[in-house]
Amino acid sequence: MNKMNIAIAAAAAAALGASAAHAGPVKPQPNKDKCYGISLAGKNDCKAGAGTSCAGTSHANYQGNAWKYVAKGTCAKIKTPKGFGSLTPKA
Repeated sequence: MNKMNIAIAAAAAAALGASAAHAGPVKPQPNKDKCYGISLAGKNDCKAGAGTSCAGTSHANYQGNAWKYVAKGTCAKIKTPKGFGSLTPKA
């Protein structure tokens, strides 16, 4: 391989390694609430439905079955283009 191909292969391997590190549950945070429907696509902390492995796997912005940790008592106050956050999964 020439130097350019090696550099491209190394960059691709690094990107794959970084995405694999996000698949899986985020460490529990008992002082925070799980807030559904507020995360952007790929930015959820966990629970994103069938076909997903966990953190960073939501497919759409404000996906109702994906949650993100937030400060206790703030979830229902977080407004998105699809409504407010919820402490339970949204349809």
